Amino acid sequence: VQLQASGGGLVHTGGSLRLSCAASGRTFRNFAVGWFRQAPGKEREFVATINWSGYVTDYADSVWGRFTISRDNAKNTAYLQMNSLKPEDTAVYYCAAGPSSSRNSGPYDYWGQGTLVTVSS
Repeated sequence: VQLQASGGGLVHTGGSLRLSCAASGRTFRNFAVGWFRQAPGKEREFVATINWSGYVTDYADSVWGRFTISRDNAKNTAYLQMNSLKPEDTAVYYCAAGPSSSRNSGPYDYWGQGTLVTVSS
């Protein structure tokens, strides 16, 4: 499956963005989706994940209550709604797809190219 992440940009502290992850090539509904991010000089970290049906989600503590992951299998697209953004959310955000939801990057077989989110103070 090919993944295309989009929706990043520059936003002020407290603002919102919605990232999209468009999938093509294989049956999207068979895959769990994860969002990860990598800030400058830091390792890639888990943000959120959603299972194939959309009924099971999980979030990193740092984004709990501010970010919401969702998916529309009819549109082959997953989303990450980000509210109350903070400067520490600044990073390149990647979407990934794999056979099951995980906080670890290893189980994800397919990765998008990343989209940059910059939150100014």
